[in-house]
Amino acid sequence: MYNWKKTILHQSETMERAIEVLNKEALRIVMVVNKDNSLVGTITDGDIRRSLISGLTLSSKLKEFMFTSPTVVKNNCDRSEILEIMNELDLLQIPVVDNNKCVVGLETMQGMHNKKKLDNVVVLMAGGFGKRLSPLTDKTPKPLLKVGDQPILEDILKHLISAGFHNFYISTHYKAEMLRDYFGDGEKWNVSIKYTYEKFPLGTAGALGLLPKNLSKNPILMMNGDLLTKIDLRELLSFHKEEKALATICVRKYGLQVPYGVIESKASRVTKIIEKPIHNFFINAGIYILNPSLLEFIGKDQYIDMPDLLEQQISNGKQVNLFPIHEEWMDIGHIETFKKAQDDAHNKKE
Repeated sequence: MYNWKKTILHQSETMERAIEVLNKEALRIVMVVNKDNSLVGTITDGDIRRSLISGLTLSSKLKEFMFTSPTVVKNNCDRSEILEIMNELDLLQIPVVDNNKCVVGLETMQGMHNKKKLDNVVVLMAGGFGKRLSPLTDKTPKPLLKVGDQPILEDILKHLISAGFHNFYISTHYKAEMLRDYFGDGEKWNVSIKYTYEKFPLGTAGALGLLPKNLSKNPILMMNGDLLTKIDLRELLSFHKEEKALATICVRKYGLQVPYGVIESKASRVTKIIEKPIHNFFINAGIYILNPSLLEFIGKDQYIDMPDLLEQQISNGKQVNLFPIHEEWMDIGHIETFKKAQDDAHNKKE
């Protein structure tokens, strides 16, 4: 597998260095950044040749001949959208950037077409009552509430499919029949969708006990059905495998600001005054990778929450890792965040 990070060079480096990268990394592109690590241009073999013809030398700086208006995609862009752009513009590579124009990836035409299907089971938690979104959820289950022109859970499903997943289980309870009627067996998206049904709420992990016992040995991806996120799921899966953990929890950084000046002291002597400090924490983002062996610890119809399940394993010396996510992520389980998601979807259309 090629490492796109090795194709990033600072604009003050030389043509000679760019040629070295182009020859060595086989991705046929150099992504040029400034001191803030923002993408400012790209260089291909054609740019090198045109520059040499124009009289530049191997010691010329990249900023002198780089292409300064490259086509890029945001890190929340789905695979189908990227393919459409690449086909329309006849591009072999396209940098992926975040909102600050920092490079977070590189998609290649070869990589897009060679992206293999992932046989990992995906469990989508969609059985909650959604009481915090009442009255919106009085007649409609939360996963079927629309953000933009499609239900929340359909947005999640499409993102998972674009990453290569095709084997889904949807855990249901509240208004389960509405979810079954909408998603069916997955034929509409050319994937397999099966369902588990909680006779009564089983907590945030209990639904795993309803899964068939003959699942493959591949890690299971479990995700809450009220999240809007563009997390790199393949990177998450690779990280879990490399770390050889029993479970991996996706986390987000959350800052909590004290609204007052904080005094540090030793006995009666003030040693430091910190004005309105911010304390940062990692919070649970509601996305997990779990080894199938974990299912042995969950009985059928057993109520258990995910933190309790994982705490038990940690107490027994098992390895549970965290995976910080920087990509777009929003829990729309509250009226405020749901409205924000609606506004964001509306703004994207404009």
